[in-house]
Amino acid sequence: MMTSPAFKKASILDFLRVYLISDFMRVGKSRFLGALEEALQGGVRALQLREKNMSSKDLLALALEVNCMTKRYNTKLLINDRADIAVMAGADGVHLTEASVKASEVKNNFPNLIVGVSTHSIEGARLADSQGADFITFSPIYETPSKSIYGPPQGLAPLRHVTQSVHLPVLALGGITLNRVPECLEHGAFGVAVISDIWDSTDIKQHSSKYMHNFGGN
Repeated sequence: MMTSPAFKKASILDFLRVYLISDFMRVGKSRFLGALEEALQGGVRALQLREKNMSSKDLLALALEVNCMTKRYNTKLLINDRADIAVMAGADGVHLTEASVKASEVKNNFPNLIVGVSTHSIEGARLADSQGADFITFSPIYETPSKSIYGPPQGLAPLRHVTQSVHLPVLALGGITLNRVPECLEHGAFGVAVISDIWDSTDIKQHSSKYMHNFGGN
């Protein structure tokens, strides 16, 4: 039996099952690298460096430092919105917003980068799919202060609709907690994107490991 292109892409992107997003507001810059290593020890294999308030110089310096660590753990590093920084730092990919350049433009100029796109509607999800993104996040699924600018939570029904409407792995984002992972997967999510529930944990390594258990990891 032949394997569909969508299935092949999903298999290649297995590292994305738990997609950790950085947040210096929750874990200070001085503590970040130590906290990150705990998450990597717990099995996280995908990190988005998302520090929008850093200068290009500081972001590149941090990305270079983080890249050394993620490589030791065979973890993929994606840089938020900055394909140029991703390339200079030797990162694996870039994560675009709906207001960023098209995924197709990044793919044309940097064909080796993994390209993720943040989406908040079925239209945005379909557009990212048509433009050649490798995966998308869809948010906010649940109530969460960090995504309040995008309106009320989408809920699980729209998540299922999106997963059935695109050919890409869809990561559920926004208000994700450990006990909510199974229902996100039941509604078609390929994986989950997590911020506060891991960074705020009193034992980041153990909590990360529990997340990975949902996907047969660790």
